[in-house]
Amino acid sequence: MYICYIDESGTSDIPGTSSHFILAGLSIPIEHWRDADREISLVLSKYGLEHEEVHTAWMIRKYLEQAKIPNFDGMDWATRRASVGRERTKHLLHLQKIQNAKAYRQARKNYRHTEAYIHLTLDERLETLGQIADTIASWGNARLFAECIDKTHFDPTRTGGRAIDEQALEQVVSRFQQYLSIAAKTGVSQPLGLLVHDNNESVAKKHTEMMRQFHSKGTLWTAIDNIIETPLFVDSSLTRMVQIADLCSYALRRYVENGETGLFRKIFTRADRAKGKTVGVRHFAGYSCQCEICAAHR
Repeated sequence: MYICYIDESGTSDIPGTSSHFILAGLSIPIEHWRDADREISLVLSKYGLEHEEVHTAWMIRKYLEQAKIPNFDGMDWATRRASVGRERTKHLLHLQKIQNAKAYRQARKNYRHTEAYIHLTLDERLETLGQIADTIASWGNARLFAECIDKTHFDPTRTGGRAIDEQALEQVVSRFQQYLSIAAKTGVSQPLGLLVHDNNESVAKKHTEMMRQFHSKGTLWTAIDNIIETPLFVDSSLTRMVQIADLCSYALRRYVENGETGLFRKIFTRADRAKGKTVGVRHFAGYSCQCEICAAHR
């Protein structure tokens, strides 16, 4: 049995706040789940994050208050935490004093989401994510499936009226199913797959209904014979492997939007391939696109 952990990056609204929408799924055999989880935890433990959620977008930001602290790099973790805490408290009190409610709310949100990582410098946070990506790349039995949609080229009339997130789900599910079908031909038993999706209340009901339709009628590309049940929607803060899917989707989006290759080239090694062609990851863009995903997919 294979578990495919799914997460998204970017917004599916048009225009939204990103030029791309990414839905990525990372599949691993169920018997390797514990080993994979342990390997990620070993990386995190080196940086004091073994009990924290890995949220790539928040980890990769610059924390401006760190630059205000003299000799921050030379401090131990506890001193760094205390120093950043003082700077953040000072900033929040200042915003209260000048009665800037909007900036105060945004600062509190930013501080809440980054609290777990303030004892690490930006270089150390990037190093953490790089080591996690290296670990993913080492999983020879893992497969990456993803749909990277450039909104400027999206046309719902070409997708049967499906919205962006719906097209992405159909593509990822179809490729996961085709991977399982090929595995069935080479193995002694019928492999089964299960989707575990980051919990998003706005899409859970819709995607659950879509999977029911896929089970009944198939997708545009394939019958769904090996994927069981509808997606299980879970809280990513409690499920380490969904956090890894978050890293994959973020790395893909930063590559197609900004050309950032650091994390992308590591996790892209796990993209499902057949006959020398990348079939698991697609960049839905113009025909003239020369990115590494399009080059490997053609």
